[in-house]
Amino acid sequence: MDTVLAPSAPVSHPAPPSPAEIDRRIEQACAQACATIAPAWPLDRAIAVNPHWQRIGQRLRTVAARLAVLGGVAVLPPRERLREAWRSGRITPADLAQALAAIPDAGDAAAAVAALDAPLSLPRLPLLIDVLDDDPQGRRRLSWRQAITHQVSQVCAAYFDTRLADWQPERAGGLYAFWRDTLTHDHGIGALMGLPGIARGLAALPATRLDAERWVLRRLGLPEEAWPAYLEAVLLTVHGWASCCAYRGWQARLEGRDDEHLRELLAVRLAWGALLLECRDDAATRRAFAALQVQWEQAPALLHQAEQALCVDELWQHALEIGYQRELAQRLLGVAPTPRSEPEAQTVFCIDVRSEPLRRALEAASPGVQTFGFAGFFGLPLAYTPLATGARRPHLPGLLAPGVEAVDRIAADAADFGPAGEALQAEARRARQDGFARLAQWDAASRWPGAAFSFVEAAGAAYLGPLTRWLQPGTAARRSADAEGLPARYRPLCRPVLAGLDRDEKVELAARVLRAMGLQRGLAPLVVFVGHGSQSANNAQAAALDCGACCGQSGEVNARVLARLLNEPAVREGLRRHGIDVPAQTVFVAALHNTTTDEVTAFDLDLHGAPVHERWARLQDAFELAADRVRRERAPVLGLDPRAAQARLLEDLRRRANDGAQTRPEWGLAGNAAFVVAPRARSRGAVLDGRVFLHDYDPAADADGRQLEQLMTAPMLVAHWINWQYHASTCEPARLGSGNKLLHNVVGGTLGVFEGNGGDLRIGLSRQSLHDGRRWVHEPLRLTVIVDAPAAAIERVIAQHATVHQLVEHGWLHLWRFAGDAGFERYRGGRWETVAC
Repeated sequence: MDTVLAPSAPVSHPAPPSPAEIDRRIEQACAQACATIAPAWPLDRAIAVNPHWQRIGQRLRTVAARLAVLGGVAVLPPRERLREAWRSGRITPADLAQALAAIPDAGDAAAAVAALDAPLSLPRLPLLIDVLDDDPQGRRRLSWRQAITHQVSQVCAAYFDTRLADWQPERAGGLYAFWRDTLTHDHGIGALMGLPGIARGLAALPATRLDAERWVLRRLGLPEEAWPAYLEAVLLTVHGWASCCAYRGWQARLEGRDDEHLRELLAVRLAWGALLLECRDDAATRRAFAALQVQWEQAPALLHQAEQALCVDELWQHALEIGYQRELAQRLLGVAPTPRSEPEAQTVFCIDVRSEPLRRALEAASPGVQTFGFAGFFGLPLAYTPLATGARRPHLPGLLAPGVEAVDRIAADAADFGPAGEALQAEARRARQDGFARLAQWDAASRWPGAAFSFVEAAGAAYLGPLTRWLQPGTAARRSADAEGLPARYRPLCRPVLAGLDRDEKVELAARVLRAMGLQRGLAPLVVFVGHGSQSANNAQAAALDCGACCGQSGEVNARVLARLLNEPAVREGLRRHGIDVPAQTVFVAALHNTTTDEVTAFDLDLHGAPVHERWARLQDAFELAADRVRRERAPVLGLDPRAAQARLLEDLRRRANDGAQTRPEWGLAGNAAFVVAPRARSRGAVLDGRVFLHDYDPAADADGRQLEQLMTAPMLVAHWINWQYHASTCEPARLGSGNKLLHNVVGGTLGVFEGNGGDLRIGLSRQSLHDGRRWVHEPLRLTVIVDAPAAAIERVIAQHATVHQLVEHGWLHLWRFAGDAGFERYRGGRWETVAC
């Protein structure tokens, strides 16, 4: 029987995408790559940021593998440091066993210990500029990767500098157009790169940002799924400037607008590939494309290989943390209950880890003082504009946009806050503007080209005083830069106040803040808001030592504004309608904790009568005892004698603060490791070594869980950012830290720093902020968050906020809760487990 075969159906092939569809996919890939870059704030408002913030949607080890393969960036601690911790006993066999139980894929203990002695070797994917370069090791010249990073960095410095340069460039066309024009006039880059004929390729430069993106990705022939990773790797070559551009995009989004600088920077780096292709012959180009395509086709396998290799490193990171967590748990469980009594005074500190030793010492010196921990902007989402200036700056966490305004008011007494003080305001504004004009004339006289000769001859002797202060640092108290140009007679009278709010808005704001602090009832006769600020000289990164919750400013303005607000009779009367009755004898005072010298200074006491002065005098005595105790705790790590007389030790710290050659005025938040969200009774008396952020929270007063939600979506994220900036700067000081402070050169006044005279913009912390010259002072631990709240309330916050869910589930922090008699529970894999202490 014959079989009749039916004709086979024609095989259909999907139609190739249209040019418009390819353009759309390129746009999507570029946007995806740019979305991986975290912002870096400028020097004058520097706050700590997790440089991996935009990647928290992935597991920690996945991110570590990706950054290693794409950019050679380390995320986890180096093995030599972990080996030292193991051999010194800092990590115990019990810690390792517990970590293995949590990460069983890491193998057994013997294999994990053996891995500490094995060098970590991870694959690395190349870029077009790497495969085109015939001397990538830089034996005869700079490698093209180094030269291009240097050239792009210099262009960005010129483009973004609006403060230092007297002759400003034309920026109307944007960053890409500015770079393209600059390159056509740069006659040295060809010699630097060993390409004397580079000028021939300039005509091939794509005309616009879009043209550059589309031309390069079409020409490379990479798998489409590899585009975002390739573009991300390109941005990592100029990661500092990419982070600077990401900050501009972050601020633009807070203000409801767009910013294209990061996309333009990406186009600049891509266009360099187009230029180099024109400088190579066809055979070299074909070989480069072939090598690039072969390696990037293997990208998924290489990323998986790296992730597997890093499993043991994640294990040791966890073991390092378990040792600290065990000690922390034991100290918290050892806290003895304290009898409740009516407080003589209440002090509200920032949650900053440097507040913890002072709070502990103050409570020991004066048991009648009740201390609270609260975010250092004190709940005021304000922007502050100093008197007679346009220098508006935010004083709140970088996650938020300002909602209220604060300005300066010159006031000798209460009447000057009203219409009667307008003449005084006008007089002070004129005086300050005259002061600024004189400063500008002096500055201009020193900047003209001829000043190198005439100015030095005429004014050189005037610098003998500053030179003497450099050689023999004094003991001057901390001065606010906000007083610059203001005559001395007005400085004690210059007070920041809220502007633009009517009475009802002020009352609403005051009620919200008092409830958030837990001060809606039980107020003491004296309530002090203690902001904090640092003191150092000749320190480009000084703002990084100030209050992160105040956007790199001190907490002075926020504390003074809040104290003034709560002392207003009309506001107090309005608070009664909100069920908050402020006793008539209660007075609110603002103060500042100088974290370099541990001195505490009060503000605006001249506006109050003798009873308030008497209360403050008693509290100040307790502060002085507490501060001396803290100075002695800090002295050994600063190289000072903890047995010195009280006055001598304070004098040594003051000289340190005024020493322009001092690279370590204080240790900032080095050592930070945990965040406790609980009533003070949970931690009062525990010696936490200045490593713990402490935020007061009473679950009994938060029936609906709204306050807990606010704490886990704002202060917890700020603490996480701080924790990961220190972690990243320690684990990857070359790429995520700012290097040697002695080599820093400020770029554009406030943009950032170069280490030396070029290279990429440096972000993160300097080596001197983390290392004392012999050992690392900061230990790279992920933040352990311990919350005193019902499990169900915490779980609701995790479920409702993707960011919190990602931080917890992807291993960016540890989440614990107080669990009554059981001690503690940890949240892992969607469930609670009892912690063995």
